[in-house]
Amino acid sequence: MIEKSIGSEGVKFFPFILFLFFFLILSNLLGMIPYSFTLTSHFSITFGLALTIFIAVNIIAIRTHKLHFLGFFIPGGSPLALAPLFIIVELLSYFARVISISMRLFANLLAGHMLLKILAGFAWMMLSAGGIWIILQLFPLLIIIAITALEIAIAVVQAYVFTILTCLYLKDAIALH
Repeated sequence: MIEKSIGSEGVKFFPFILFLFFFLILSNLLGMIPYSFTLTSHFSITFGLALTIFIAVNIIAIRTHKLHFLGFFIPGGSPLALAPLFIIVELLSYFARVISISMRLFANLLAGHMLLKILAGFAWMMLSAGGIWIILQLFPLLIIIAITALEIAIAVVQAYVFTILTCLYLKDAIALH
């Protein structure tokens, strides 16, 4: 994954990328255990992680390219008269990375966990009501099982997506465009 997205220069970041992936996957899957706490279903955690990666990527870019790093905000071959507009748009999209990468992880995990809790509460209410509801509660129970499998897949995919985006941001810092 690192060599495909970053290139041979990215191999030195392998320990960090590996740690990040396993931290995210374990944090995501930990929430699948009943009565446990999912770190990544809280925006402050995902935002802090994304901001730390953003700062680190910028430090790497500045150390690698010095002032040439500022050329990242002006697309090659663009007219000089449009440079101020391009810089504003590129800066906004560059800083939006922090929000987008953290919001993606947070929202996907929070939505799935909330859906599971709502359905589990619904199934429990049907089971505790007795009578015909004991049989009817099997339907929400089957849905809970299916959504749990989907949540496990989402936990793995979101850890992978966050890690891949981190690799792409590192690639931008190393290669500039």
